[in-house]
Amino acid sequence: MTLTNMTNLINTPRILMEVDLKPVQGFRFQPTGFPDLGPAVYDAPDGTPCCLVESPQSMANRLESVCWDEAEQDWIEPLKGLPYIKVVDENNRFLTSSVIEAHRLNSPYILEGNDKSVLNLLKQELADMEIGAVDIRRLAQITLKLDINALHHGLFLAKKELAGGRLRLPRMISAFIEAQGVQPAQSGGAKLDHVNPSGETSKGFGHVIYPREEFTAKTITAYFNLDISLLRGYNLDASVNELLLTWAFYKIRKFLFEGLRLRTACDLEPLDDIRVTRPSDLNIPPLEELEAALPDLIAEARKKGFFAEPPVTIVKWSK
Repeated sequence: MTLTNMTNLINTPRILMEVDLKPVQGFRFQPTGFPDLGPAVYDAPDGTPCCLVESPQSMANRLESVCWDEAEQDWIEPLKGLPYIKVVDENNRFLTSSVIEAHRLNSPYILEGNDKSVLNLLKQELADMEIGAVDIRRLAQITLKLDINALHHGLFLAKKELAGGRLRLPRMISAFIEAQGVQPAQSGGAKLDHVNPSGETSKGFGHVIYPREEFTAKTITAYFNLDISLLRGYNLDASVNELLLTWAFYKIRKFLFEGLRLRTACDLEPLDDIRVTRPSDLNIPPLEELEAALPDLIAEARKKGFFAEPPVTIVKWSK
């Protein structure tokens, strides 16, 4: 599969991909933890002990973080021109954006401040959905115009003023990292207070001895699921479909290239290239080819008027 015939993928229900990973040093890794639970450890149907290394919700954020330039507070260079919403304070200093906000376009910094420009635009564009079924195609078109990344990430506009809070777009790219054949690796550490060893620990004084739980695993695998049926249902222009597909593969390639340091004690790397398990005859283009194709695809979508103009919509935040 090359970029020239990538649009043929639109008739594929799902694209399923996986990559085997390993720690860059040693054998131990620190999985993600959850409140009141800790690591998510469970058994596979055959009894194999497994562990969730990275959750779907975290992976969605990580696939986007490799596309965002933290120093410039903007898209990285190949993605310049994609639409998103930037939130600034009363002195026009950057606060946040729909790319990095937890609820994307539904961020309170976009919809709950004194600047109602985006909220009013959504009300106007989606007014005919107050009663009856939600027109998901129309919702996808508006999302494409204001915050294209939300088509990949998924979106829930929970405000009652917007179709009674019924406006949802499922996630188009889902991913997680799972370890199989895991065993705990117990260790510990100490915070030492050389001035007042018996001081009150609740205030930061004194010695503190603590346990630490990491894991080893026979295999660690990253899984990616690209929902093409969902994309096809949006009935978008063929050029936009090609852009969204190319960008999805770019996110995955970019994450595997530079985004696998998940935590201090969880630094991974691929053992081999991406395996496509469905459809089995698909080969994902290399990162360099995807990166080179994106600027022209973005320019074409912008020329056809699918994006807001200018692509970056500014919202001024004040309570």
